[in-house]
Amino acid sequence: MTTLAATHPTLLDIAKRLDPDNSVAQVIEALEQTNDILKDAVWIEGNLPTGHRTTIRTGLPEPTFRKLYGYVQPTKSTTAQVTDSVSMMEAYAEIDVDELSLNGNSAAWLQSENMAFVQGMNNAFATNLIYGNEQLTPEKFTGFDVRFNSQSAANGENILTSAATPDGSDNTSIWLIGWGPRTVHCIYPKGSPAGLQVDVIGERIVDSTDGRMKMHTTRYQWKCGLAVRDWRYVVRINFDLEDVVESGATGPVLANLMAKGIRRLPSLTGVRPAFYLNRDAWDALDLQANSKATLAYKTTYDAQGIAQDTFRGIPLRRCDAILSTESGI
Repeated sequence: MTTLAATHPTLLDIAKRLDPDNSVAQVIEALEQTNDILKDAVWIEGNLPTGHRTTIRTGLPEPTFRKLYGYVQPTKSTTAQVTDSVSMMEAYAEIDVDELSLNGNSAAWLQSENMAFVQGMNNAFATNLIYGNEQLTPEKFTGFDVRFNSQSAANGENILTSAATPDGSDNTSIWLIGWGPRTVHCIYPKGSPAGLQVDVIGERIVDSTDGRMKMHTTRYQWKCGLAVRDWRYVVRINFDLEDVVESGATGPVLANLMAKGIRRLPSLTGVRPAFYLNRDAWDALDLQANSKATLAYKTTYDAQGIAQDTFRGIPLRRCDAILSTESGI
């Protein structure tokens, strides 16, 4: 009974979603995260049924300074191939058809439940986009954290740190990503539809060792992955939150690190750049920006009155999937 209560809506669940007039209540999504990284990510169909293979130039031919009657040895460029895999996220919503009919507005109730599943899938994807590690969990695709976690690696020059001790657990990261079809993008399998797929299976008979039951079933599936085709378009700024001081006299000066990060990107042309940071990192950035006026950090409003924060013209995006309990690099 405990297992059913955890995986299937109960009468109590339905009662909690009804207003006094028995209409379906508007649910306040207190568990909803703000992961604007999902709005920016570029999606490309992979060239493999299980992912995407990228050919990367790893070496250029060296010319020879030749004198008269001097010989020139032929040279060539070198390449390497990197394969990024795709994961499958899946979930099922099941409810007894008789229980569903009790509320008198089954369509609205199902829509309410659908919103919760969509948000749950979005949260899971955003978390995996940052911290997924297919070496530890083969079912998941590898995210940014694993790819950019060592300054001694080939992409180490794009990892900027400030007082982030490796043995600490109160660090966070600000990510600068230049999205584009030739730089960094998300992938879905070759020949498959893009995005979250919602399959309303409807009413069906469910068999179990206890007998049979008529259930209404909805299946949610998302085939997704990440391809970092050019690591130069990803910058990680890892710092200790406790070391941030208002004056910036000691500890990390976030504006300086972010400006340095922008210079790490080869170009801002042809890409969609954005900074991603969680609430704590944004608080730290605000703390330093408010104490010292800077033209680099701006807040503007569009025609609908929606605020947009930018740093040197690059959008700042909130991403709750980024932790404030990271280890230092």
